[in-house]
Amino acid sequence: MAEHRLATVAGRAGVGKSRLAGDALAGLPDAPWQRVVRVVWEGCGPGEPGALAAAVSRSLAEPRRHPEAVGTGAGVRELARLLRGSETLLLLDDIDPVREECTGLVQSLLSAVPGLRVLVTSRQPLGLGEEHVLSLPPLSTEPPEAQSGDAPAVRLFLDRAAEAGHRVDRVDLPHVAAICRSLEGVPLSVELAAEQTSRHRLDDLAKQLERQQCWLSSSRPARPRHRSLRCAVSVSYMLCERTLRTVWARVSAVAGPFNESTAVHLCASGTVAGHQVPACLARLAALGVLVPVRDPGGLRQPRYRMVRAARDFGVERLKEAGEHAEAVQRRAERCRQVAALAERLWSSGSQPQAVHLVQEEQEELRAVLLHALDDPGQADVALDIVTNLWFWWVVYGRAQEGLDHLLPLLPLCPRDNPPTRSLWLAAWLTAPSDPDGARELLGRAWSTAILDGDDATLGRIAHVQGALALHRHDERAAAEHFHEAARTIPYRAIGGPSATLSLAAMALAQTGFDPRAARKSARRALTRRGIRADAWTCFVARYAMAYVDHRLGRHGRAWRRAQRALASLDGSLPAPYGTEALRRLTADIETSRRSSLLLRSVPLSCAVIPLPEPAGT
Repeated sequence: MAEHRLATVAGRAGVGKSRLAGDALAGLPDAPWQRVVRVVWEGCGPGEPGALAAAVSRSLAEPRRHPEAVGTGAGVRELARLLRGSETLLLLDDIDPVREECTGLVQSLLSAVPGLRVLVTSRQPLGLGEEHVLSLPPLSTEPPEAQSGDAPAVRLFLDRAAEAGHRVDRVDLPHVAAICRSLEGVPLSVELAAEQTSRHRLDDLAKQLERQQCWLSSSRPARPRHRSLRCAVSVSYMLCERTLRTVWARVSAVAGPFNESTAVHLCASGTVAGHQVPACLARLAALGVLVPVRDPGGLRQPRYRMVRAARDFGVERLKEAGEHAEAVQRRAERCRQVAALAERLWSSGSQPQAVHLVQEEQEELRAVLLHALDDPGQADVALDIVTNLWFWWVVYGRAQEGLDHLLPLLPLCPRDNPPTRSLWLAAWLTAPSDPDGARELLGRAWSTAILDGDDATLGRIAHVQGALALHRHDERAAAEHFHEAARTIPYRAIGGPSATLSLAAMALAQTGFDPRAARKSARRALTRRGIRADAWTCFVARYAMAYVDHRLGRHGRAWRRAQRALASLDGSLPAPYGTEALRRLTADIETSRRSSLLLRSVPLSCAVIPLPEPAGT
């Protein structure tokens, strides 16, 4: 304020804008102004025209000769006369309901009174050219780097809990940290939660706040809008017109970050048109209801995340309007579309795009899958999502997560019409830990696939049978199953691994009893049509070729193949299944130790293909 005539402290509800402004002004002993005039807008609505100018006039504590003129041009001139004569700082606190009037009033007063400084607190800036904006973020929930001590949000919680008469033991600090993370470090939320320590155990409080937060309240608020978290958020809600409120409520059905297309899918119906949604998102972000997680001015679609308290408030409004069930169904359908798109991208050769899409949407996908366990009506949608994401579970080491989603969903489907692809995927992921269970699942999938004439699934069932044969240390049977899979899976069949992957797996199985036949199979895999468009299958085939060359004593050639395969990996993506085995093979060649097929140590954690490990590892 010493360097700028107009400054605004902006931030979301409850972040501490008014407290910061008041404490900062009180702590300046050598301020360049002689008096401070503070005007606090207490109402939730804009009031009558000129109401803010009237409030400023009352705060100046001088009689007005023409009170009916306050707020008109004459009233502004009268205020300018009263503000002249001394260096004055005018603090306009919490002016969101009268933001439009405040913008015009401040602009007029700064032009008329050269010695005037203005400090504003609001959820969004005024937008004037000479305005200096301080965007106030929430408190950090992580400890300071290179320093000992608790996170700022945790320290605030501990201080307020002590004021309420509750001392927190150090063993309970993990619960406090979880509470602060759930509350996103918003000071008002943290203070309200700290007051609950006399009524709730910290672990129970953390669980309740994970479910819902708007119930937090205080019996001694500094201001009426701080009585509860619901009151604080409702002020922002009342500042919105009907369309903006509707978009707020409908988008609150999303649990994680989302982009504009997702918001349009959820919001575009009834009184809200699709073309209105992007502008509404930008306005909600300006109010602090949404937080941009990607630069809105970038090349890609902007992404947003809804503030947790605002999301809980929006869900309440959604249920009051009777739209919650429909919004949840729309969210699930949107996630099914995302999973189907990711699978199509993977199968068409755009595997990096498929992985990036799943990485961006995985929080929302996980939320939909968990919700389906409590809503059997969405089991079919959830199974489609899990099955279409087969590559995510298999290729990137998330087999157990995939099983945790898949196995509870299967009993929710009718026994007379089982989802064939889901049964096949469950068997594939289950094979390393429960071979008998995997065989039972394969039997159910096989009978249905036969009736449907589904060659792709029949071939992939044979692939899993090959993995199970290797689990029994029967390389010849495994090679026969993989050969059947390679012959049965149609070219460019989507929804699972390609026939070329089964051919590469056959080469690895043949290595144990016929290395020369294995080399022919590996070469056939590498020369298959479309292999270059399938980066992961190409990687596995290169591994097979390098491993076979090594077994045949061609160590230099094997080492070069392995190095080229490792160099082909996309560094922006997680390392695919088989990367560690290829690195061990390279190390084995470099140390001149001959590897052998150790079936007991085959890395079947994902039951993808039998990647043999070098000896001595």
